[in-house]
Amino acid sequence: MQKLFFICLALLFSLNLSAQIRIDNASFEGEAQDATMPSGWLSCKAGTTPDILPGSWGVTNEPSEGDTYIGLITRPDGSWESIGQRLLRPIMKGTCYSMTLDLAHSSTYTGYNQPVRLRIWAGRARCDRRQMLWQSELINHSDWETYEIEFTPGGSFHYIILEAYFPSHHPTPHKGNVLIDNMSEIRKCKRA
Repeated sequence: MQKLFFICLALLFSLNLSAQIRIDNASFEGEAQDATMPSGWLSCKAGTTPDILPGSWGVTNEPSEGDTYIGLITRPDGSWESIGQRLLRPIMKGTCYSMTLDLAHSSTYTGYNQPVRLRIWAGRARCDRRQMLWQSELINHSDWETYEIEFTPGGSFHYIILEAYFPSHHPTPHKGNVLIDNMSEIRKCKRA
């Protein structure tokens, strides 16, 4: 009887794990330095040179988790930074998912000090921005805040992309930043 209990417990544990999709290096750990792609992530826009912080560009915010976090910027020439990664398992069409991440803004990012939004996209190929899953409000707070995100993809996607973006859909380009740390795994929504 005890053996059957442990088998059932192991099955329940493995089913719970299969409902989660882990993000590689979700806390953006690495050696703090400018113009460096964190391990597990890919550049998704020409000119994307994210910064692993704190320490560079005058940014001294403490991480919300771990030792480092990432900073993405927007520029006055209309360009912005965007990073992505291939998920270990795809998010599936019509399934509700949730995740959390911590966001902040730095007012001392060597001139890139305006607030911007974070947009999260899903795609079928590297850096493919097929469906916007979520867009934040303007991130203008220097303290870390945890954002709970829910989304239902309109297709099945293997890639997720994070990008800094201007205050509106019709941007007036400016020098801005968003800081990102402590992403959770992607998990199926808990519905009552």
